[in-house]
Formats: sequence, C-alpha cells, structure tokens
Amino acid sequence: MSEDNYMQAQAISTTFGYQEEDETPSNNGRAYATIKSNNKWKRKLGIWISKHLSKKQFTLILALLVGLGSAIAAQLLKLFIHEIEFMLTSQFDVTHANWLFLIYPVVGIYLTALFIKYIVRDDIGHGVTKILYALSRRQGNIRKHNCWSSVVASALTIGFGGSVGAESPIVLTGSAIGSRLGQIFQLDHKTMMLLIGCGASGAVAGIFKAPIAGLMFTLEVLMVDLTMASLLPLLVSCLTATCITYAWTGMSPMFDFTLNSPFEVNRVPTAVLLGICCGFISLYFTRVMNWFEQVFGRLNNMYKKLALGGLVLALLIYFFPPLYGEGYSTISFLLNSQTEAEANNVLNNSLFYGHPELLLVYLGLIIVFKVFATTATNGGGGCGGTFAPSLFLGCIGGFVFSRLWNVYGLWDISVPETNYALLGMAGVMSGVFHAPLTGVFLIAELTGGYQLFIPLMIVSVASYLTIHAFEKHSIYAMRLARKGELLTHHKDQSILTLMSLDAIIDKERPQLHPNMFLGQIVQAVSTSKSLHFAVVDIKGGMLGVINVNKIRKIIFRSELYRMYKAKQLMQQPEVILYTDDNMQTVMDKFARCDAGTLPVVKSDNTFVGFVSRTRLYASYRQIMKDFSLLHH
Repeated sequence: MSEDNYMQAQAISTTFGYQEEDETPSNNGRAYATIKSNNKWKRKLGIWISKHLSKKQFTLILALLVGLGSAIAAQLLKLFIHEIEFMLTSQFDVTHANWLFLIYPVVGIYLTALFIKYIVRDDIGHGVTKILYALSRRQGNIRKHNCWSSVVASALTIGFGGSVGAESPIVLTGSAIGSRLGQIFQLDHKTMMLLIGCGASGAVAGIFKAPIAGLMFTLEVLMVDLTMASLLPLLVSCLTATCITYAWTGMSPMFDFTLNSPFEVNRVPTAVLLGICCGFISLYFTRVMNWFEQVFGRLNNMYKKLALGGLVLALLIYFFPPLYGEGYSTISFLLNSQTEAEANNVLNNSLFYGHPELLLVYLGLIIVFKVFATTATNGGGGCGGTFAPSLFLGCIGGFVFSRLWNVYGLWDISVPETNYALLGMAGVMSGVFHAPLTGVFLIAELTGGYQLFIPLMIVSVASYLTIHAFEKHSIYAMRLARKGELLTHHKDQSILTLMSLDAIIDKERPQLHPNMFLGQIVQAVSTSKSLHFAVVDIKGGMLGVINVNKIRKIIFRSELYRMYKAKQLMQQPEVILYTDDNMQTVMDKFARCDAGTLPVVKSDNTFVGFVSRTRLYASYRQIMKDFSLLHH
C-alpha cells in the first residue's frame, strides 16, 4: 500500500471507529501524550503522564474532565437563559397579550447576529450538524472559541425569546471542550474523535440529567461506528456530567410528572396510532424546516435575514406566547394538568386567554407554526437547536391526540392526557432525530416516567418507522446528505462518500476547437493515449466530443486532412457529468450508459475534463480494499 493510500486508510479507520494498537513502541504501553510548549511545567506534566498512566487510564481521566466541563457549561447556559427571561417577562400580565413580544425576539437575534459577526467571526449555528460533519470528514479539531461562543450566543437568543433549544449549542460546546483537551495533549486522531463524542454525550447528560440518553444520543446520532472499548469513556463522561448537575440543581428530574394511570394492554393500539401521528408531525417539521432554511439561504445579506426572521418570529410569539424560548413551561403545564383549569394555563399572555373552548385549536395552530418560529430564529441570525422544539411539539401533539380521543370516545378506551403528552415527547424526538432509543431513555429520565417504558418504546418505534418510510435521514444528517457529505452504516455508500470526483478527473487531455481541420486534430492528439477529446468554444464551453475510434477510418488518409473539421466529426455525449454531482450520481450515470468515458462540465457548461469508467472503479476498489483491511 502506498503512503498516500495508507494515510487515507488511517483516516477511514478513524472515522469508522476501528481500534488498533499503536504500532510505535512507547513506554511499555504507557500513554502517548506529548505537550510541545516552552513552559517547562507543561512539558513535565506530559512526561509524568507518559510514565505513570496507561493510555486507557489517561483517556478515562480526560473523559471525566470533559464531562465536568460539559456539565458546568450546560448549567451556566441554563442559568443565563433563565435570568434573562425572568428579567424580561416576570412582570407580564397573563390575562392579555403583551406588545413587548414583538420587540424582545428581534432584539435577541439582532444581538446574537452582531456577537457572531463582530466577536466570534465564525458560523456557530447548527451545532450537532457541525459535529456530525466533523466526525464524518475525520476532522478532530473543533475551533476553541466553540468552548464558550455557543453559550453566549444561545443565551442571548433564547433568553430574549428565540423559539429554539439550548441543547444543540451546548452539545457543540461539550464537543469543543473534548477537542480542545485533545489538542492540548496532542493526542492521536482516534482519541480526539472519542473525546468529541464524550463532550457531546456529557452535554446531553448534563443538561437533561439523563446519562443513558446522553450515551444513546452519541451512539444513534453522532457516531457512525463504535467499539466496546469506546463505551467506558462515554459512560464516564455521562455519569460525571449527571453527578455535577445533581449537585448543582438537586436530584429531582427536569420535569415533574406523576403517574396517575398505569399503562394498560388495551391501550397498545392507541400508542401505535400516537406513534404514527408523531411520525407525521416529525416529517412535517423536518420537511418544512429544510424548505424554510433554503429560503434564508438565498438571502445574501445579514440584515435581510434579520428582517425576515425577526418579522416572522415576533408575530408568531405575539399571537402564540408558548413559542417564546424553549417552551418548557408549556410542557410542565401539560404534564401536570390534573384539571381543565391547569391545562388552560397554556393560554396565558395570549389573545386566546379566557377562551378555554379554543384550547385545541390554539394548540393545533402552535403545532403548525412552531417550525416557522424555530427556523426564523436560526435563519434570522439566532443560535439554537431542535431538541427543545421536538420535545415541545411532541408534548402538545400527545396532549391534543389524547384530548380528541377522549372527546370522541373512540373504541371505548380512555387515555390519560398527561401520559400521552409524555409519550408524544418521545415520539417526535425519535422521529425528528431518527433515534428511537434516545427518545425512550431521554423522556424516561427527564420525567421519571420509567413505569411507561413499554408504551414509550411502542410510540418511539412507530414514529421512527413512519418517518423513515418518507425521509431516510435525520434533521441533522439531511443537510449533509443533500451535499453528499454524510457517512453512513452502509459500506458502499460510505466508500462513495469518501471518494472525490475532482480526484479522478483527467484534465490533461488536449482540447479541440470547432474549426480545426482533421490534420490539425491528428497532430494535437498524436501524443495522447486517450481516445476521447472535447471540442470547446472560445470561452471554454463544451460543444461536443470526438471519439478517435469512430473516426479511425479517415485519420490515416492524409488527402482528407483538409476536408473535415472538428465540428463535423464531433458527437454529443450520451451522458454528461457535472462538477457538483456526488459520487453516487456519478456511479448511476455510468450504470445508465455504455460509455467508457464521460465528460465533466461546470454548471455553466465550461469543460473541465474526462472521467473514465476504469479510473472510477479503480479508485472505488482501492478504497474498498483499504476499508476492508482496516475492518478485518
């Protein structure tokens, strides 16, 4: 194996979690940790670590530190959000709408946009998507400003009313802490990737008091592949983060929930139907968010994005105040609504206050408009994630489902509204993130609702299967999948992702012009071993292709050299490749035609080069070989 191929194979092994011992002998199995620094104390620390700690021991210590840092960051973020929100809204009269809802969200995303543009000077949105991309593309270095910038930005966004969650920013923060520790000690790439996973799992565990959910999130959403050796550091990080949060906020779950009606077998069909409904809610949320994000993506000016995002967000929050911030107060109302009056607290601060008969209409409109509020927040310049919005939608969806079911008395089965509000949270989370285990364990740990474990599993699986029939990727992976940048569990697809079209394009062939005579063509191609040549205009646009095999009968007849021109001899290719085609598309185009070589052009038809079937398959086989060697 060549040096280049070996390096590529090493990168692939890192991405897919392949674990092998370092072939370089060092300190009889001791930790490989070096600190290149002019500070003698740092150098001494590196030497001490290498002498006294094994690699596994050192990794576990770092995992503990990552969990500690993630938990502290999570609690600081929650504190900042709560204090800002309390300062702004604590004096509101709940009996009528407040015009300040038209101001606060706009101020929040504007301050966030200015903070990102002039202080951070880097894109910090879509935190989980960024981590997923880094893991997929074997990039272990997350910029150090992410250790704090997402905390500040999301606190400003959410505290002022941005309709997003704090979880995605804190996951990016935790992963950045893990990456930073790895950079400080110049750890190998495999350990760096593991510490990023530790940061993400610790952040989820810390902000939700949910260690198992933190682990499941990393397994289902972030990590393409994991070995059993990787699980212990992840567990250490999750447990550390959870314990710190317990010490900070107490042992009680994040949401108070009392099980007044145990689950019964006759409610299984209703749980399945709720799961299907949650799957369609998840599909709606995912598809509309993707479309609305593209609307903001076409705006090329920060102030245009702010104007659109601010307008949409402010109007929606004014009419539907539960859209303000994370929406956890609404979840608390619905999970603890033992009476009709308690459920009606959702109508506080709104134009619907005093009209409990419109509660279901009100909640239904919130389900419809929540995705627009969330996307407007991030698209307008804010910073936040989709964890909280999915929990919010699930809770409302489950409550509405159960209320309608009981109103119409279907199948003579009564369903408890609080239970189904909780089940809906698991259902929508499972659907949006394509992570049924995360949904089950997170909701069980968030609420202490372990007695509902079976219905949680039923709803989560039904929701996942429903959305998976229509959308193959989670909301995080969708952005990468559309660009062909996502690694998956499917070996063939992963290898295609690792391939690059640009790397296999032959750009050295001579180019022909339409008015060139046959003699000039023969002279131009005589030194080339290729059979296909592009005919281009004066601006480089492709006009056609000349296949030497098809003109072989005349190229040896010199008397014809002044009779034929390139424009007479060229043909249009069966299929054309474009520079923005992903490798799956390239493979599909070759499969549809008999051509051994296809031209590559830019979107404006500018000719780039040729790709041969032989070269394409040779590259595929080489990466497949390296991939197989590393996994067997």
